[in-house]
Amino acid sequence: MKESLRQIASVTMALLVLFSTMSFTVDMHYCGDHLVDFSFFENAKNCTMQASPSKATGETSVMEMEMDCCTDLEIVLEGQDDLKISFDQLKVEQQIFVSTFLYAYVNLFEGSDKNLNSFKEYSPPPLIRDIQILDQTFLI
Repeated sequence: MKESLRQIASVTMALLVLFSTMSFTVDMHYCGDHLVDFSFFENAKNCTMQASPSKATGETSVMEMEMDCCTDLEIVLEGQDDLKISFDQLKVEQQIFVSTFLYAYVNLFEGSDKNLNSFKEYSPPPLIRDIQILDQTFLI
């Protein structure tokens, strides 16, 4: 239970760092109030509606351009850029502390043999007299 909870927490924190540093842009193209195109990676395509010339009715015949009803909207979400701290910016005392801490932390999880028997090759000394029985000293 503890191990799975720790794995879930580490994955969650990794995703939090990933999404907080990631930046992206969304481009949208509207014609009037209608969304024509949107894009995440490249510019949105424009619609085929263009300004068309029209003749004004009245005293003078002047060519007027109708106003273009299309609009482009770009939403930019910038991520954080200040998360990268180089090892060179640390003071000497801080570098020594970090390197010592990492060395101790890595060696903490280094496996050791549970069945370590250093006296396997050696036999006990020969028993000439049983001193505990002679002195009647028994360990309880």
